[in-house]
Amino acid sequence: MGECHGEGTQNSQNARSNLFRKKARRSPRSLRSLFLYIAIAGLVIALGAADASAQSRLQRIRARGHLVCGVETGVAGFATIDAQRHYSGLDIDICRAVTAAIFGSDQNLRFVEAATLEQFVASNDIDLVSRRLTWSLRREGLGLLFGPVMFYDGQGFLVPRQGSIRNVRQLSNQPICVTAGGENEFNLNTYFKLHNLVLKKVLLRSLDQAGAELSARRCAAFSADLSELGSVRSRMRDGKQFEILPEHISKEPLAQAVRQGDDQFFNVLRWTVFAMISAEELGVTSANLDEMTKSPDPDIKRLLGVIAGNGQSLGLDEKWAYSVIKTVGNYGEAFERNVGPRSAIGLDRGANRLWTDGGLLYAPSVRP
Repeated sequence: MGECHGEGTQNSQNARSNLFRKKARRSPRSLRSLFLYIAIAGLVIALGAADASAQSRLQRIRARGHLVCGVETGVAGFATIDAQRHYSGLDIDICRAVTAAIFGSDQNLRFVEAATLEQFVASNDIDLVSRRLTWSLRREGLGLLFGPVMFYDGQGFLVPRQGSIRNVRQLSNQPICVTAGGENEFNLNTYFKLHNLVLKKVLLRSLDQAGAELSARRCAAFSADLSELGSVRSRMRDGKQFEILPEHISKEPLAQAVRQGDDQFFNVLRWTVFAMISAEELGVTSANLDEMTKSPDPDIKRLLGVIAGNGQSLGLDEKWAYSVIKTVGNYGEAFERNVGPRSAIGLDRGANRLWTDGGLLYAPSVRP
């Protein structure tokens, strides 16, 4: 029995050994097949991820159900918030317009304070920044894409209306208030040095001090961006006694910003602003919008989605521009409501007129 058991055991061991050797001989091919399968699967996943990333921002906004817009409140006419947490201003209206282009309404919108651009780039929580940003090469280097210029700003001077100051040269050797440590102080230093003017600065801790210093005549002028000058004047009790000199000492083209890589969403931002400009040029307003859908003008029909195609190009509903204009109006309406001559800010259109009226606002055609 013992010999028989030993022979059976030996035969069994030999069989297992032969089976193992057969498996071992097949293993390299199996491993290569497995590695090839993993590589192909990885490539498919990578290609799928790359395809998704092209539309990831717009898809994320839709899946979330609302757009998140980063703003900086405090400058009247551009971005303010009242006691009821209601936001208003030109920067706010651009956020509302982009939201309407995507969702057909501005109700799908959330605002957050955007403290710095670096925080915006590092975080995926904010979709769009709309906060009086000057379009510059250095800022694009942070990984930003700037939309169309929505306000041509520039550093100027707020002076007493009844005074003798009528141009910048007359401010030589006069006390000029300016906020300390920022671009405005740098621009002021540079301009006066280049033009051989005597600069007497009165440095302020913040924009909030400017009105009181001007009213007390401790400054012959306050120098800041045009957008800030209008805001300061609107808060002064004697604001009507002050005017903004027509000269500017810097160029400050203001635009909204998104992240580089969010190309489809970037196109939505661009064409939303262009739609507002085109609407003003074509005479389309929030009041006559429905009547204009019956216009024989093919450009108006394309803008309002009566002739289809533009919505598909952006990945939006064909009535996206109709929704924008219904929500915020054309560019002229938004300008007038927030910062124009009949608003509390009281700014002239200036360079922000349409190109047909001698200004710089120009939008590409909506034609195919």
